[in-house]
Amino acid sequence: MKIYTKKGDKGMTGVFGGKREYKNSARMECLGTLDEANSTIGLLRAKLENDHEWQQGLHRIQKDLMDMMSHLARPSVSTKENRNPHPEDGAEFCEEWIDQMENAMSSPSDYFILPGGNEISALCHMCRTQIRRGERTLVGLMQEDPECVYDYIMSYVNRLSDLFFTMSRAEMDKHGVAEEKWNLFLYKRKKKS
Repeated sequence: MKIYTKKGDKGMTGVFGGKREYKNSARMECLGTLDEANSTIGLLRAKLENDHEWQQGLHRIQKDLMDMMSHLARPSVSTKENRNPHPEDGAEFCEEWIDQMENAMSSPSDYFILPGGNEISALCHMCRTQIRRGERTLVGLMQEDPECVYDYIMSYVNRLSDLFFTMSRAEMDKHGVAEEKWNLFLYKRKKKS
């Protein structure tokens, strides 16, 4: 079977269940953005040593993103069953990993951080911002087809951006690289007032 079908040459593409949509639809924008994020996570994994402590968790996230994208690709009006698993425990998985990293760091995070530091930290920020964009496109898809965006997907994607922020900090902390702080988090400022 050839990779090219020529069916998309007029700006339409197939979705789960056989329906066709324009390539700039809310669904395609969402799927494309999450696919970009997944590719950047793949780049992050490629930059890490094969036995790095993050490899297994990042691999799970990549597979979970593929499963979630398969469910988002299925319009709620489709009668075709999607047998891919629902990674419903993804938000909790992220929270446990975040807590573990934060407990191991030398200082808590009270500030917005300028992205950078070193290559791995900067890649974590790239993952974070692409995931955030994916979250915004999820909202657009939810407004168009609310029944196809499961609650766990919104929670998981929201938590992923927190995870990648924490990973960037953990990487800097591990290598003794000082964070470039920008501003105190708003909720922290209110507490100090």
